[in-house]
Amino acid sequence: MSNFDLAIIGGGIVGLATALAVTERFPGLSFVVLEKEPELALHQTGRNSGVIHAGVYYQPGSLKARLCKEGSEATIRFCTEHGLPFDQCGKLLVATDELEMTRMAALEQRCVQNGIPVERLDAAELARREPHISGLGALFVPTSGITDYGAIARRMAALAVERGGTILTGSEVRAIREEASGVTIEAGGAVITARHLIACAGMMADRIAGLCGLDLDFRMVPFRGEYYRLGSDRNDIVKHLIYPIPDPALPFLGVHLTRMIGGYVTVGPNAVLAFAREGYRFTDVNLKDLGEMIAYPGFRRLIGKNLKSGIDEMRNSLSRSRYLKLCQRYCPELGLADLTPYRPGIRAQAVLRDGTLVHDFLIRETARTVHVCNAPSPAATSSIPIGNEIVDRAVARFGWKPA
Repeated sequence: MSNFDLAIIGGGIVGLATALAVTERFPGLSFVVLEKEPELALHQTGRNSGVIHAGVYYQPGSLKARLCKEGSEATIRFCTEHGLPFDQCGKLLVATDELEMTRMAALEQRCVQNGIPVERLDAAELARREPHISGLGALFVPTSGITDYGAIARRMAALAVERGGTILTGSEVRAIREEASGVTIEAGGAVITARHLIACAGMMADRIAGLCGLDLDFRMVPFRGEYYRLGSDRNDIVKHLIYPIPDPALPFLGVHLTRMIGGYVTVGPNAVLAFAREGYRFTDVNLKDLGEMIAYPGFRRLIGKNLKSGIDEMRNSLSRSRYLKLCQRYCPELGLADLTPYRPGIRAQAVLRDGTLVHDFLIRETARTVHVCNAPSPAATSSIPIGNEIVDRAVARFGWKPA
C-alpha cells in the first residue's frame, strides 16, 4: 500500500496541469497521478486540433471565458519557457451569407466584451489575406494560435516528477472509499491511500464521481469529432485558422481548416454521437456505454431536442461528399481527392438530466475529493489556469496551508 497526501486521477493535460500547480504552491505535498492508459495524454489531450483558443465564443463573465483568456496567455508563456512549438497565427471567422454577417457582428461584440482583440475585414481584405478563402467578410482574431498539447502535457508530467511527484500509468481506478481520515483507491492492482483526491477523469468523470458517492446530476455523453487531412500540396492553402460563423442554435462550432504544428492542414471536426466512450471508429460499440446513455433521461431529452442536427451530423459522417460541402462554403476549390483520413477525437460532454449540454466548467466536491466533471473545449488552452482554479477549490475545501 502506498500513502500520499494527494491522489490525482487522470493523466490528461488538466490532471497534469493540476499536478504542476500543486508542486508550485505546495512543494512539500506528496502526490500521485493515476492514469488508466499505458501512456499519458492518449485521449482528448492527444487527439484535439491543437488550437490555442482566444475565447471568442464564450459568455462574458463565465468561468470559461475568463479561464480561456488567461489560458491562452499561459499556454504561450509555457511553450516559450520550455522550448515547445507554437505559432500565434491568428484566426479568421468567415461569413458566407447575410445571416452569418449578422451573427458575425454579434461575435465581434462578444470579443469586445471579453477583452479580445478583433478586426473586421470586408470581402476584399479577406481575399487579399487568404486568396483561397471565399466570404462576404470575416473577423480576424490575432491572439489565436496552434501548438502541440500532447508535448505540453508530457513536459508538465516531467516537471511534476522532477519536483517529487509520482505518476502511475496502467492504473485504472476500480474502487474508491472515502473515510474521515482519507481516501483509499484501488487502481491497477494496487491499493493507494491519500488524505485527499482530485479527479480530472475526462470521459469517465461521472463514473469516478459515482465511486465517491456523489449524487450525479449529469452524465457524460461522447461525441466523436472526425477530421480529414489535406495533402502536402495543400500545406500553404491558408495562413490562418479558418472557422465558419457558428449557428448559435447548435452546440458545436462547425468544420474548420486548421494549420497544424507539423506543417500540414486538417479539416474538421464534425460532432457525431459515438456509441462508445472511447469509440474512435464508427463501428466501435460498447454495450455498457450505450446502455447507460439510453437509460439516462437527459440523453433521451437531448436527442429529442436535437434530432435533426444529429441526423445531419451522422449523414455528414457517412458521406465524404457531404462533409466536403461544409468546407466548400468558405474554401470552394477543395475536392474529394484533397480529403484523406486523419485521427478522430472524442469530446467528453456532460449532459444534465433535463437534456441540457453543460457548456461551462463543472466542478463537484465531497469532504475529501474535488471532481472536474465537465472540462469542454477550450480545456486544453485553459489547462494551466484550470489547474490553479482546482487547487484554489482544494485549498478552500481541504484547508491546505502553504509550506
